[in-house]
Amino acid sequence: MSKMKIKGIIPPVVTPFHESGEVDYQRFAQNVQKWNKDKVSGFLALGSNSETIYLTEEEKLTIIKETVQAAKKDLLIMAGTGMESTRETIALTNKAAKLGAHMALILTPFYYKGAMTSEALIRYFSDVANHSDIPILIYNVPKYTHINVSADVLEVLSHHPNIIGMKDSTGDIPQLAAFKKFLPADFNLIVGTASALFPALTLGVEAAILALANCNPRECVRIQEAYEDGDLIAAKEIYQSLIPLNTAVTGTYGIPGLKYACDLMGYQGGFVRSPMMQINEQDKKKVKHIINQTMENLVRVDSEYTRK
Repeated sequence: MSKMKIKGIIPPVVTPFHESGEVDYQRFAQNVQKWNKDKVSGFLALGSNSETIYLTEEEKLTIIKETVQAAKKDLLIMAGTGMESTRETIALTNKAAKLGAHMALILTPFYYKGAMTSEALIRYFSDVANHSDIPILIYNVPKYTHINVSADVLEVLSHHPNIIGMKDSTGDIPQLAAFKKFLPADFNLIVGTASALFPALTLGVEAAILALANCNPRECVRIQEAYEDGDLIAAKEIYQSLIPLNTAVTGTYGIPGLKYACDLMGYQGGFVRSPMMQINEQDKKKVKHIINQTMENLVRVDSEYTRK
């Protein structure tokens, strides 16, 4: 039996907080309802950009519930349920399944990094998959975990019937190309950063989970649409126009910058949760300037490459 196919752009949704630090569920639902209209393919609740590490289990489950309730019924709901122990990961994954999540994104355990050998990772993901009520995907994000899922690990896990893909957030195009050579055709290799989106499309990757899709979902979708329409010039131009903004909200200014960009683009960024600090006024001006330049460049691209 072939595995579930994932295609299109998926935002790893931000979690708006009140200034007091409480989750602002109303603004969260407003975001999902607005993204419903942006041609995204689904939502990742509880990704890195959700500040998941700061959330209680009760808050996590409520966010999944709110996502399921607010999302259009034909959209994919993915939940980030990776914990440090196998037992806790399975428990949270199956709670997410009961709330309506279609699949789970499982972060590599990383606290005891030295013990996370290839054998340990294969056993961990296999055990989670064996006991999960929904399909799972591997989440490879060495930026935070300092662990990179190797080709030998991925080759073994890609044949497990309940492991249907991997989100690769390394931005490493040569690694992505190497993975594509040996992965089964029905395994969903998903690019995890907008900086790698256009090159990934040329390698045959069909899905992307992008922080940038929180504030600029339509533009991210347009890259893939243009590419699939055969308008490679337009796809590349839109992609290149978005690179400075993506760098700003995923690297330079991080989640506080991403949330401020959401505010500027008509979405609900809200406050970050302590100990993370709010973006300062000087950096706000820089983010605003980058967004203004980005939108000006996109207007130019539109005028040059209008698709009927």
